[in-house]
This record gives sequence, C-alpha cells and structure tokens, in this order.
Amino acid sequence: MFSFFAPAHIKEAQLVLKNARKLLAYKQDLLSGDSLADFKATIGRLEQAVKERNRTGVEEAARQLDTQWSQYMPPVADAGWRENCEVFLVAIVIAIGVRTYFLQPFTIPTGSMQPTLNGIIGYPSPEPPPNIGRQVIDFVLRGRNYLDVTAKSDGMVVAMNEGKRFFFFTVTDVQCESGSYTIWAPKDTLERYFHVVPGREYHAGEAIARGAVDAGDHVFVDKVSYNLHPPHRGTVFVFSTRGIRRIELQLRQEGIEGSQFYIKRLTGLPGDTLRIDSPRLYINGQEAVEFGIRRVMSAAGGYAGYSNPNPAEAYFLTTPDAHFPVPAGQYFAMGDNSYNSFDSRYWGTVPAENLMGRGLFVYWPFLPHWGFVR
Repeated sequence: MFSFFAPAHIKEAQLVLKNARKLLAYKQDLLSGDSLADFKATIGRLEQAVKERNRTGVEEAARQLDTQWSQYMPPVADAGWRENCEVFLVAIVIAIGVRTYFLQPFTIPTGSMQPTLNGIIGYPSPEPPPNIGRQVIDFVLRGRNYLDVTAKSDGMVVAMNEGKRFFFFTVTDVQCESGSYTIWAPKDTLERYFHVVPGREYHAGEAIARGAVDAGDHVFVDKVSYNLHPPHRGTVFVFSTRGIRRIELQLRQEGIEGSQFYIKRLTGLPGDTLRIDSPRLYINGQEAVEFGIRRVMSAAGGYAGYSNPNPAEAYFLTTPDAHFPVPAGQYFAMGDNSYNSFDSRYWGTVPAENLMGRGLFVYWPFLPHWGFVR
C-alpha cells in the first residue's frame, strides 16, 4: 500500500521479483528439477530479504537470481527479431479479427451515392498538373491523382487492360499500335471521363489523359450493429449482390464473374409499401421522414430527389402511381443520386442474409466528406 515511500533498492527488488515470477511461470517446463528448485529458493531468499528490509541481502539475492537465470536460460539467438515477428503476427491477427467481425474498409466505386458519398470521379483538363507539392497535398486531403499522358507517336488504341500496383492502386495499360502507356486510373474512369476507348486515334504530342482523378470515398463499414438489432430505414448500408439475379446478369455482361459489394441507402423495410412521385418518396402512404431520405427529396444542395426510372429499363416504381410492397425478409435499396443509380428499382430487393453492415465513417480522403456517414 505504501510502496511509493519504500527505498529505491526495495522497489528495484520488488520489480526483479515480479519479472522473475513471470519468467518462471512462462519457462519453468524448460528447467530441470534441480535448477527449478535452486531458482525458487533464490526467489524465496530475495522475498525474505525484502521483507526484512535487508539491503545487503537484497543485493546479494538479486545478483544470484540474475546469475542463475543467465546460467539456466541463456539468451536466445536473434531474440529481438523473434520478438518483433511475434508483435507483427499478433497485430496481423488482431487486424484480421477486426476486419472480419467489427469494421471493414470499403471504397465507393461509382457516383450512385453522390453527393453523400463520392465515387471515382475524373476531371479532364487542358492544363498541365500543378507542382509536386500541390499534388501531394491534394492526394492526402482529396485523394486526387493527376494525369498527364501524351502520345509519343501517331497510333490507335487497340486494347485496355486494368490491373493493380502495390496491391492498392488501380492502373490501366493502354495498348496502342506504336506502344503502350500505363495510366494510374481505372479503365472505366478513362472511358467515361477521358473518352479513352479502343479504336480512338491519337497524334504525336496529343494528350491521351490529362487532368485529375479522385479516388472515391473510403468508408469503414460497421459489421456489428446488424447482429444486435434490425437495420433502420434511411441508413446507408453495404450488401453482397450474391444471388440477386439481375445484378449478376449485368455483371456478366460487363465481364465480371462472382458477386460484388454495393452501397446504397436503405429506403424500404420488410412490409413497407413504396411509391415515388418525383422528387418525393412515399412509404406506407406518407412522405418519408428519415433524415437521409428527406435530404435527397429536398432537391437542394446537390441532391435531385427521387426519380421514376424509364419503364423500358427498370421494373419497379416506374410511374408516380406504381406501388411496390417489400417482401418479408427483404430490403429495398436506392442510391442518393437517384437519376444515375442502378438500384432496387432495376433489380429488386436485397435478401436479409446479404446484408454486410452499415456505412459508418469516411476515413479518407479528408475532404469533402470525412466523418460519420448520414
């Protein structure tokens, strides 16, 4: 209780005793019977010396304890490397556990949730990139990568192949008749914003891709909440497309095999009946009251409201009079960028077993959406 006021040699002895007991408990199975008995006896002598406040006895017992330990348990070769490896492995196990059961990072790939969440956006520009300092700042704060790729000679684009660099960064190898160019942007972004497509011709010195690309918001997904309570209407959530037939068909047409993860706003719970009279969404005959949904319906601040999709392309809520009852065990998902969102109006509902979690926090980039997702 009053160890704070004990003499320095007593405090040091108590620390030696604490470490000695821990080491003994950890490695006593490696000691012979006689060595174990000797070590325990020396610990006992040190305990007695501390109890009696015998400074000479404390110092002698501590030295003997150190000598015995060095004799019985010599240092392991490369102990420092082993310890660092153990720490590294423990960190990996913890990270995998957190990712599996608690939080998982997710990157917004498209603009279906804009302006709530940004997907990958390209900004073509005739101007050259800014200086390197500005580029670094923009990358850290906005996730912005600048492009400035020009044709070295006349030629036509014959192929475009997307790949990864350093496990994280998506690049596209643009194959031309006269050579190839590696552009640090996804293939879809180059096609959509910079109009780089097979068959297009470039002359020497002409810009193939010049401007900037924003990486899209990176979000932590909360995987715990849905194990504790049902999803709430109006929240942003992530789900697997596994078994959603119309999505899988669309993905196969795009050359993508297997399921993907989508992020949308949950606009309909099991048992709800939905109707859209643009820009408003009606749930069970009443205008929706949830914050995120009302923000979309406001048709202000970058939001355009909810839209009735083209009946030639979509299946549900295609007219102001159309109603959709959400089946039991299913959820209705819509993008905040309703006029440019491939969502439940086109492919139906999301089964409860496909839910991964709710979008919790934008952790990068820091502008413009860093913070909790609403």
